[in-house]
Amino acid sequence: MVNVRTAAKKRKTNETFIQISCNLDDPTTVEINTGIGFFDHMLELFARHGQIGLEVKAEGDLYIDSHHTVEDVGIVLGQVIKSALGSKEGIVRYGSAYVPMDETLGFIALDISGRPYLHFDAVLQNPKLGNFDTELVKEFFQAFALQSGITLHAKVMYGENTHHKVESLFKALGRALSQAIAIDPTIKGVNSTKGIIE
Repeated sequence: MVNVRTAAKKRKTNETFIQISCNLDDPTTVEINTGIGFFDHMLELFARHGQIGLEVKAEGDLYIDSHHTVEDVGIVLGQVIKSALGSKEGIVRYGSAYVPMDETLGFIALDISGRPYLHFDAVLQNPKLGNFDTELVKEFFQAFALQSGITLHAKVMYGENTHHKVESLFKALGRALSQAIAIDPTIKGVNSTKGIIE
C-alpha cells in the first residue's frame, strides 16, 4: 500500500491555464490562487476540512467572466484527486457530512464509485458573491464529479444567506471526501463486490 498519495496536473486551453497538485496524506500545504477571491476562499475551506494538501494556480479569461476558470479548476481538481487515489485499494469509498453555517445547513454524500453523477439541490438567491457568479457552484461540482468518477449528492437543507449556503457545501464536500479517501486496514483490495473501481 502506498503511504503517500499525490498527483499533479496542468491543463492549458485558449481560455485557461490550470495547475493543480494534491497530497491526500499531508494537509500541510494549502495555496490557492485563481484570481477569484471568493472561489479561493471556498477551495481553501474544502482543502482544510478535507485534510488534504492542495495547490491551485489558475489563469483564466476573467475579463469575460469567471465561468471558464471555475469549471476548468473543477475539471483538473477532479482528475488530480482521481489520479492520487490510484487503484483505490483500501479506501472507505463512501463519505457524508452535514455542515451548519449559522442559519444554514448543507449536506454532501458521495461515493468514489467510478460512476460519475451529480445531484445538486440548492437555491442560491444572490447571483454574485464578490466577482464569483453563484450559478458556478453547480458547474464546479458537476465538473469535479465527472472528472473524479464520484457519485456526488449536494443539498442545502435550509438557509437564507447565499454565502453561508455555498460555504456549507464546500466544507461538507471536504469533510465527506476525507471520510471516503481514508484507508481502512480491514478492507482487502477495493471496497466493491466487483473487485474493481474504475
